[in-house]
Amino acid sequence: MTRTRLLLLLVMGALIAAFFAFDLGRYLNLGALQARQAQLSVWVEGNFALAALLFLLVYVLSTALSLPGASLLTLGGSAVFGVGWGLLLVSFASSLGATLAMLSARFLLRDFLLREGVKARFGDKLTQFEQGMAKDGAFYLLSLRLIPLFPFFLVNLLMGLTPIRVGTYYWVSQLGMLPGTFVYVLAGSELATLTSTGNILSPGLMVALTLLGIMPLLMKQLMKRLALRRLHAPYRKPERYDYNLLVIGAGAGGLVTSYIAAAVKAKVALIEQRSMGGDCLNTGCVPSKALIRAARFAAEQRRAAELGFTPSQSRADFAAVMARIALVIKAVEPHDSIERYQGLGVECIQGAARLISPWEVEVNGRRLSSRHIVIATGARPRVPSLPGLAEVPYLTSDSLWQLRAAPRRLLVLGGGPMGCELAQSFALLGIPVSLVELADRLLPREEPEVAALLQAQMEEDGVQVLTGWRVERVESGNLGEIRLHLSRDAERMMIEGDQLLLALGRVANVGGFGLEELGVTLAAGGTLAVDGFLATNYPSILAVGDVAGPYQFTHVAAHQGWYAAVNALFAPLKCFRVDYRVIPTATYTSPEIARVGLNQGEARARGIPFEATRFPLAELDRAITDGDRQGFVEVLTVPGKDRILGATIVGTHAGERLAEFVLAMGQGLGLRKILATVHAYPTLMEANKQVAGRWQQAHQPLRLLPLLARYHAWRRGA
Repeated sequence: MTRTRLLLLLVMGALIAAFFAFDLGRYLNLGALQARQAQLSVWVEGNFALAALLFLLVYVLSTALSLPGASLLTLGGSAVFGVGWGLLLVSFASSLGATLAMLSARFLLRDFLLREGVKARFGDKLTQFEQGMAKDGAFYLLSLRLIPLFPFFLVNLLMGLTPIRVGTYYWVSQLGMLPGTFVYVLAGSELATLTSTGNILSPGLMVALTLLGIMPLLMKQLMKRLALRRLHAPYRKPERYDYNLLVIGAGAGGLVTSYIAAAVKAKVALIEQRSMGGDCLNTGCVPSKALIRAARFAAEQRRAAELGFTPSQSRADFAAVMARIALVIKAVEPHDSIERYQGLGVECIQGAARLISPWEVEVNGRRLSSRHIVIATGARPRVPSLPGLAEVPYLTSDSLWQLRAAPRRLLVLGGGPMGCELAQSFALLGIPVSLVELADRLLPREEPEVAALLQAQMEEDGVQVLTGWRVERVESGNLGEIRLHLSRDAERMMIEGDQLLLALGRVANVGGFGLEELGVTLAAGGTLAVDGFLATNYPSILAVGDVAGPYQFTHVAAHQGWYAAVNALFAPLKCFRVDYRVIPTATYTSPEIARVGLNQGEARARGIPFEATRFPLAELDRAITDGDRQGFVEVLTVPGKDRILGATIVGTHAGERLAEFVLAMGQGLGLRKILATVHAYPTLMEANKQVAGRWQQAHQPLRLLPLLARYHAWRRGA
């Protein structure tokens, strides 16, 4: 705690203690006020300005310190100053005092709570709450101020923990407390006849004020309904529906959504224009991992001497490698096939879908209606606006898999996960590769140390890594070669190759099937804008996967699919907000990089305190026997506690080994539980237990150890 916070706390504590020590509360009861009313009125009449100032200061101070007696001060204000002046003074004093109380709570508690506990544990929910307060905080505060049953001092405390603006807090408090203040001021004008402050608010008046309090929220809901009615006005809602759910797109998100809907016996149709399985099966996860498998075999051959073998002279047959990738896709296809999903109860429709209303889709000349529609149209490779790019042939993650002849030199734009995986794989197959990344390092979302480790390995594998370079233009040479003209500050460079691969991320597929005509809202990043329940601005239209964001991972699309199906089929009876608290990621390079939760850079950026515990794989028995000693396991925990904030694994099979930490974080298990779990020996998974052991070693009960030494000495008779 800073000195300023401590000083403020001491001052507030001293004032509150003085209030009770000198029994100042005896002046703030109805009898004392009635006995001194005449005397106070005379004094106020002769010293009005001074009396008004003193009253204002006392009221502000008592409200700011949340002292009892605000209602008596309100009665006294009107009793001695009159209804008009009493209302004016009390209204401003109560609002100023409430604002000071809110600021004190924010100054003393908000940073401490957010940094030490709440933000670390409830980061996503807290973010949603803060976003809601930033958008609708005035509505919530006004409702709380108008409802007399809710203690005002508690409102001040809670609002101090929100990001509501001070100016907004003041004017809403001024407005919201006015009706209740007016009731008390009127009662104060008849002070002599009052027998109890409890008689001021009758049950009927309490109900009236409470109804007035919920009026802003009711008005907000009414405005929302009116806006939705205007949105639906151009379209006629069907009286009967062909389906409970229509899903557009048969990638991971669409497949899971339709499967869940069919599993609960809803009538569901799945519409796909091209191939079942989407990008993941046909151009993404499956083919890229098949390529990586071939590349790792090539890397193993290079290390033959380390394992006691004569170095292999075999070379990759590029056409055969690519042919095997096609066979792998064929082998996985049945898992996502039309036959399988129709067997599960999903009607599969091949064709291009177009939305023609919030409840209707046109496909193959047929108009199909559904209570809800789920958009799962995925994304496509991002193609930058580079001078000359349109005049040269280039590859993307979609077209790459058609290659059968090995490039003489491959140029890769993009140093994210996709670019690094593909560049390293091609290099291990014996193809010269140059990778260009605009940022000053690879994998900008990972720790600099991790990026540097990967870059060193990629360069050892034969990749020319050019970070911090900008592509100024692309051109084609006389012999068909592709030239990239690069710049970095005052430096200039030209590199060339015969194939150019764009690996610059993906763009959501939101155009060409009716969303623009309907006016479905887009988010800033070009995805569909969805709420926490995956609904667009049309409640009947939901979205999942890459087209919805916020992550572009197959496993996140599948994760969202469950929520989309349940929310579409069972709203408004039951809805679930999507849980993004524990999302694992993996980059399948060598070394492999996997992470869940925070890394050190993200924790520092968000102001979340942490302890970092690391175990190097060079010390793991199984890593030593396998000759794969590169990498580490690092876990971030809450200071002094074993609760996991994030875990990063760098090394062989990192993606598989991450699952234990994903489970632990999702189920609220700490490092002590991992340490108490029996792991088979010798396995790579033991590294997770080893890092838990290192954390425990750093948190030994040091004060208890000398006592234990004495105890054992006593047991020996020493």
